[in-house]
Amino acid sequence: MSGKILLVEDEHSIAEPVIYNLKQEGFSVTHVDEGPIALEIFSEESFDLIILDLMLPEISGLDICRSIRKESDVPIIMVTAKDSEADRVSGLELGADDYVTKPFSVRELMSRVRAVLRRTTTTTTTKTNKNDKSIKSGNIEINLSKYEAKVDDKNIDLTPREFELLYAFCENEGNLMSREQIFDEIWGYSFIGNTKTLDVHIQRIREKIEKDPREPKRLVTVRGVGYKLVTDG
Repeated sequence: MSGKILLVEDEHSIAEPVIYNLKQEGFSVTHVDEGPIALEIFSEESFDLIILDLMLPEISGLDICRSIRKESDVPIIMVTAKDSEADRVSGLELGADDYVTKPFSVRELMSRVRAVLRRTTTTTTTKTNKNDKSIKSGNIEINLSKYEAKVDDKNIDLTPREFELLYAFCENEGNLMSREQIFDEIWGYSFIGNTKTLDVHIQRIREKIEKDPREPKRLVTVRGVGYKLVTDG
């Protein structure tokens, strides 16, 4: 696997083994340890993936993620402290694709990097191969060629991950999608133990498609198993 990765990490003891292993995997790595420099480099170069630490000097990882998402859908993996659930949730809400918590194994991070990039490549290929395909479920319509989603004929703003999730639910309308199936299909690997990731994305989608997100009628929970998109709520 190859590609360009921007690593934004101010702890060099963490950055060095990550850089080494990424290069061993065939990636080109640009490492910076300050937020302003990361934003400057990102504005000048194209990257296939960003690994972004939340705790950075001058500009936080959340602010960097917010700035990047205004311009780009590049995949972002956030690196967070073990006890910072609020930051993890905020990062996901801002559009981060995944996260790892410190301390983490380099092997785990490499697995997530490969999975995110594999999923991104698959999504791009799918959009290319289905240029004119649109899918409809009740009042929800998704157009792949335009990469847009509508509810009641009005455009809704989705992050790339939310778009993938909603499209998958529409394709499987009326059928139960287990949590394991969702993680495998959307993230490309098992995500056991990090359920907050999926929970946040589901809640965000409900806020955009449901009349009352607190009492969802379209994207319903099958307790202990997963989720299902029903035709009419």
